[in-house]
Amino acid sequence: MKFNFFHIIVILFLNYSFSQQSEDLKKIDSLKRFVLSAKRQDSSSVAKNQYTIAEYYRKSTPLTDSAFYYYHKAEKIFRQLNSKYELALTLYGIAAIQKNEKDFIGSEVTSIESLSLFEELRETDEVITGKSFVYNNLGIVFKELEQYEESIKYFNKSIELKKRLKGDNQINIDGTRNNLANTYKKALQFDVAIKYYEQILENKRLIKERPDIYSLVLDNYAHALYLSKKHTRLPKLYLRALKISDSVNYRGYNSIIINQHLAEYYNDKGNKELAKYYAYIAKDISEKYHNDDLLKSLLLLSEIEEGELAVKHLKSYIKLNDSLQKHERTIRNKFARIRFETSQIEQENIQIAKERLWFLIISIVIVIASFLLYLVIRQRNKNKELKFIQEQQATNEEIYNLMLSQNEKVEEARALEKKRISEELHDGVLGRLFGTRLSLDSLNMSTSIEAIKARNQYISELKTIEEDIRKVSHELNTDFVSGPGFIGIIETLVETQAIVYNLAYNLEHDSVINWDEVSNKKKIHIYRIIQESLHNIYKHADATQVDISFKLKKNVIWLTLIDDGLGFDVAKAKSGIGLKNMNSRIKEINGVIDITSKKDTGTTVTIQVPIT
Repeated sequence: MKFNFFHIIVILFLNYSFSQQSEDLKKIDSLKRFVLSAKRQDSSSVAKNQYTIAEYYRKSTPLTDSAFYYYHKAEKIFRQLNSKYELALTLYGIAAIQKNEKDFIGSEVTSIESLSLFEELRETDEVITGKSFVYNNLGIVFKELEQYEESIKYFNKSIELKKRLKGDNQINIDGTRNNLANTYKKALQFDVAIKYYEQILENKRLIKERPDIYSLVLDNYAHALYLSKKHTRLPKLYLRALKISDSVNYRGYNSIIINQHLAEYYNDKGNKELAKYYAYIAKDISEKYHNDDLLKSLLLLSEIEEGELAVKHLKSYIKLNDSLQKHERTIRNKFARIRFETSQIEQENIQIAKERLWFLIISIVIVIASFLLYLVIRQRNKNKELKFIQEQQATNEEIYNLMLSQNEKVEEARALEKKRISEELHDGVLGRLFGTRLSLDSLNMSTSIEAIKARNQYISELKTIEEDIRKVSHELNTDFVSGPGFIGIIETLVETQAIVYNLAYNLEHDSVINWDEVSNKKKIHIYRIIQESLHNIYKHADATQVDISFKLKKNVIWLTLIDDGLGFDVAKAKSGIGLKNMNSRIKEINGVIDITSKKDTGTTVTIQVPIT
């Protein structure tokens, strides 16, 4: 620790500001010892004097960031010296600052670390006192976090420790009991809170030795009675508490909350004048401190006043609330920055070598792990792709076979029905017509010219009907189902998709193609290619007409699909999933695909598939 200009400025400042006050002179002496110890490079003395300066800033000034700065510097030295007791006290001081600046989570963490250090030490009065302070701080923290059970537990622990101390420690115990009663009050357990307040007020020494604490306890007691709707002794208790507080320090800080409670009480009773009187006193006093008490005073006035004045106070409340929140964030950030800046420089040189080594090791590990992970993922994807292709092929074949089987059953049922109708016409209707014709023939014996002429006409007409029915019977009995079933499946697909996609279509097929010679695998892929093409036309082409044709050229099936859609850039679209799937299917059946397209002129897809 070097002696520098900053230390001289601190001493001069304190000599100028507090030279008339004996308590502050002790702090100045501490600063002087700090400078001298810094000269001697006495780390323990430096840390202790930094701790003393921090305590002064925390307890006697609003300069919490300065207090935190010196606490942090003392903390670092105490850690290096492994001075557990001093370090525990320093951490408690930091925790108290964090609590006051509403960094409750940070205060909790720091308090727990302080407690763990105290637990490692032999129990003396000093250690027990330190632990009781930490537990009291934790109680306040958890009360503010509204975790009342935890708060009560820690306050009780603090009270138990204080009872174990030697000598008369009742006033300190009452201070923690007051905090405990406040927790019960905030938890809406008013009867329990009132019981504790009454126990504290029974201590007659309290009003003589610490009238400031007595006035606060009395005010809290009165407020608990107010909240529990027991107003018999009000406002006398409030007024007595205010009188005692003013006798110690007229319109001092402790009187703010008493005036607020009086304003709240009179407002509830409908006495607006007295409510305003005490509310404005609370506001005037709290303006000196510009903290949460001023915030509460403004909110109270916004509830008591009416009209524009109420709005004015409410706006002031909102503005101050935002300001305080920003201030709290700034303080917390400053605390973090102090820790960071003071630690960073010292650790930088030590860490740089380690960081480089670890960086090298981690880099190598990451590279190796990444490579292995890449291999594993690649192999897994290949396996998944292969399995998917196999499952897809098996599924396609199964679907196609089911379709063929279903189609054959339908056609077989049609053929049977046609045959039945043919036989019915031939054996039934034709037989009866033939009998009728013979009967008319036999009646032709009549000599009447008109009768003979009419009969001949009827007979001629019956012959005509007979020939027509025979022709229909012959046609119905013709087995036209023997044609290719695959084309029927394609027709069904195209017709169904055209309806769904709102497309006009034209399907042509070469009858010379013997589909029985084409393997099921190829038929499945042709079916899927047509299906995918129709889907792409609907999705991308915005077409209204599609022409599909099957031709046979030199034992090769030529499938052509032409649409009148928007067209596209073939080179840019080759990476699409649809085209990749089509190319993959063509490759599976040793085929060739050719796509030609121009914007606004449509697209032509030509596929060549060998029969064998």
